[in-house]
Amino acid sequence: MDALARLLDGPRAQGAFLLRSVFDPPWSVRVRDRAPLTVLAMARGQGWLVPDDAEPVQLRERDVAILRGPDPYIVADRPDTEPTIVVHQGQRSTSTTGDPLCETLDLGVRTWGTGSADGGSDVMLIGTYDVPGEISGRLLDALPPRLVISHQTWDSPLVPLLATEIGRAEPGQEVVLDRLLDLLLIAALREWFARPESSAPAWYRAHSDPVVGAALRLLHANPAHPWTVAELAAKAGTSRAVLGRRFTALVGEPAMAYLTGWRLAMAADLLREPGNTVDAVARKVGYGSGFALSAAFKRVRGVSPRGYRDDTGSGSPGGPQHTADGKILVGANADSAAGN
Repeated sequence: MDALARLLDGPRAQGAFLLRSVFDPPWSVRVRDRAPLTVLAMARGQGWLVPDDAEPVQLRERDVAILRGPDPYIVADRPDTEPTIVVHQGQRSTSTTGDPLCETLDLGVRTWGTGSADGGSDVMLIGTYDVPGEISGRLLDALPPRLVISHQTWDSPLVPLLATEIGRAEPGQEVVLDRLLDLLLIAALREWFARPESSAPAWYRAHSDPVVGAALRLLHANPAHPWTVAELAAKAGTSRAVLGRRFTALVGEPAMAYLTGWRLAMAADLLREPGNTVDAVARKVGYGSGFALSAAFKRVRGVSPRGYRDDTGSGSPGGPQHTADGKILVGANADSAAGN
């Protein structure tokens, strides 16, 4: 498994929030959902992405935008159209005066907006990830606050495919949509990181090196293995000295320091999961005992694993709820469903 694949394993969609927004101009939506990572794709027509702290960016048909939260933003038919809809955390939508709009704007299976369910001048696909993890943080830190990939330079067949599948209510459809969203995100990031203007992170650039890339794949594929620089170099087909120099030069730190950081990031994510003991986490990430993990964790992070878990809480935050046919439940509807 390569570096990008392993880092993307954190934000892999599992029941991700996916929505097809259908609008006829004029339209404007202020998004305040604080999602850590959002993928926007124009399936039809056009729109504008209007950040609070940057110039508006036009989104044309089949353009893809990736936004790193939690800052609010506006999507609209024109940059100067005043918002009439606000999307809050939990995907609750209201008017600008606070009137609930979830039921009013519901157009069917994963479809929402002011247009008609079977049409609309402008159609935008929205997918949001809830990414609280340490490993995923490395990915988010590598991204600009927002990036837009034009269909003129990268026309992905995944956008029309996702547009077709998002409104279907078939058995297993959530899994299909999760994987399509993942594919779109991975493909878009790969395209972005390959561009000179992207300032791709060191771990991504290093993957293209035949020696360091091989070493990174080995570390990511089996982080619990008791690696030494000598063994890693042998498996990567080079000498210990060459690997040491090239790894530090390309990644920015020695191989064993990188492995320690990666193991502790994995441990931090695993500690969030209910039922994981410190000893069990230690074994999964390559430490011989909970005591050894605790010592390393506290030395690097300044807090014990148990203290970290108490501070961050365990378990995954609740995502959006759906009915059996795929309609999104938000606000009062979600509360009712949760109580049933």
